[in-house]
Amino acid sequence: MSSRETGQAAELRALDYLKLRGLKFIAANYHTRFGEIDLIMRDGDVLVFTEVRLRNSNGFGGARASITTAKQAKLIKTAQHYLTQFTRPPACRFDAVLLGAANIDTIEWIQNAFSAD
Repeated sequence: MSSRETGQAAELRALDYLKLRGLKFIAANYHTRFGEIDLIMRDGDVLVFTEVRLRNSNGFGGARASITTAKQAKLIKTAQHYLTQFTRPPACRFDAVLLGAANIDTIEWIQNAFSAD
């Protein structure tokens, strides 16, 4: 499987995982010139911008450490762009879904992984 196919499989696994926990799907791979948000979901009245990370090993801090400050800034700018379509933007949060390549069923869901503040 190519790395692109592996990434898409990880995003689908994360989507299924979140849907099973009651989140509603809004969009996937929302792309702007600032960056891309893997999944946009709704958790009740809260809009959830979700970064999906798949890592082969825990070297260099694993999947969690790969969401750097620079990556967070890109996600925040992309989310701000998405929110321009709302007259009154809803409450939002940034989540991360981390998967291990050795066992894609091993999932860690971090709610409020970082904030735009």
